[in-house]
Amino acid sequence: MTPAATLPTAPVEKVIVTYKASTAEATSNAAAKSDTAEKAAKTGEKLAFERRLAGGPALVDLGTATSKQDIAAVMDAFRADPAVASVEADIRAYPMAVTPNDTEYAKQWDLFEPTGGMNVPGAWDKTTGSGVTVAVIDTGYAAHSDLAANTIPGYDFISSSTDARDGNGRDSDAKDEGDWNATDGECGVGSRAGNSSWHGTHVAGTIGAVTNNAKGIAGIAYGAKVQHVRVLGKCGGSSSDIADAITWASGGSVPGVPANPTPAKVINMSLGGASSTCPTVYQNAINGAVSRGATVVVAAGNSNTNASGFTPANCSNIINVASTSREGNRSYYSNYGSIVDVSAPGGETRSGTTSTPQNGIYSTLNSGTTVQSLENYQPYQGTSMAAPHIAGLAALLKSAKSTLTPAEIETAIKSNARPLPGTCTGGCGTGIADATKTVNAVTGGTTTPTPGGTFTNATNVTISDNTTVTSAIAVTGVTGNAPSTLQVDVDIKHTWRGDLVIDLVAPDGTLYRLKNSSGSDSADNVIGTYTVNASSEVANGTWKLQVRDVASGDTGYIDSWGLTF
Repeated sequence: MTPAATLPTAPVEKVIVTYKASTAEATSNAAAKSDTAEKAAKTGEKLAFERRLAGGPALVDLGTATSKQDIAAVMDAFRADPAVASVEADIRAYPMAVTPNDTEYAKQWDLFEPTGGMNVPGAWDKTTGSGVTVAVIDTGYAAHSDLAANTIPGYDFISSSTDARDGNGRDSDAKDEGDWNATDGECGVGSRAGNSSWHGTHVAGTIGAVTNNAKGIAGIAYGAKVQHVRVLGKCGGSSSDIADAITWASGGSVPGVPANPTPAKVINMSLGGASSTCPTVYQNAINGAVSRGATVVVAAGNSNTNASGFTPANCSNIINVASTSREGNRSYYSNYGSIVDVSAPGGETRSGTTSTPQNGIYSTLNSGTTVQSLENYQPYQGTSMAAPHIAGLAALLKSAKSTLTPAEIETAIKSNARPLPGTCTGGCGTGIADATKTVNAVTGGTTTPTPGGTFTNATNVTISDNTTVTSAIAVTGVTGNAPSTLQVDVDIKHTWRGDLVIDLVAPDGTLYRLKNSSGSDSADNVIGTYTVNASSEVANGTWKLQVRDVASGDTGYIDSWGLTF
């Protein structure tokens, strides 16, 4: 007799019975069914032999045995049988990448909301960006405890000590010394006074904030390392410094600067300026970076005009990123045009006189108005916020499949984007990037279907006493796997619904329990919608609604049922 096992905490609806090889039940379904009937009579439960598993074990539906005591009694009955080698609960498994415990994660709609978000959490089941360095060519680094563990040494490429505000030119300290302007006109005609932005720190949080540390936010590629390469200080930065930074970040040689010991495979540039063409110094640096295997991601710009007039957005060999709002529209400020490759959430914290900070991109920051003070978190808006979403996704892809080239990464991101659910005038690339779909595509995994497909069967199927009936729906034209929120609409007319056990049967024969029987439920009819996590199932194929009547005296019929993907 095998020892009793501890029951799992999750509900148990079936058990797996392995019979000894010498017994008839080990190979004969009829014998296994007969044995199941004997155990049902012994325990007083309505058990049913469901099917034979690979390798020979029998799957037994527990029927009305729903309490731990009832289930334990059934399992004990099988264990007491000398013909049984083992019996165990049919337990459930779940994705290992659970919802992050970061305290501000709920504010990161850009990662998970189905309308305007980028569908990031599902990608974490396969990759978090480990082994990849992402260079953030920006204002440098403001110390932040939610970034420190994922930050590696970078470099300060600002050659002017005045602009750098650190008393010297280029050096190995990428600390953000602040980019404030004390007075209007300080940086040329039309420039305005303003506080320090801590821009590079905000960008870095979206890419690689430490995740599952019970504080702050989650980074898209939280297994990756972020390298700050400082090029923007007082009054911005020069193309000569930025070009050298691109070269150095990707592992190229820059005169007078030590080699980068940890070259980046992804470069984020949330920066730009007006220019009718891409400067040669930029294009040469970008081409060199790409030749060394670095994917270069650039913000499209925030002037609500064609991105072709802004650089480095108008350079070749980059991924040009426009911004979308929480509602899935092109952000009112975002540049657009045929040179835009893809869109990503950049948010809208304000539009006209309306302030909606919750609709911005929430990330790491600093509270200092000029020099660094205390770390904090704040929402920003901009294509500068959209670009790091794509840089983070590129890091996930490179980590998941190290052989991917920059061109292959760009193609994967663009070809797996989804159409904007809102509006875009002028051109927003191939749509909003979808992290999970893209990662699955490059790893040979499953993809989620295009939402909105509904399939129904309205042919009546009679349900007689103590019988099992099915109604089938053929699903075609849906890409990839079924969703984790597959909707099953059921309309069954019956005079005692407690008699009914209802399952959804996937094309491969897997059963998903929708409803158990209950001797105390005497109400009429089963009319409602059930949600099933069917993400492991291929969407296309024949799905069935299986209804089993476990008692006598009341009958009915399947009126209609449907699936919404």
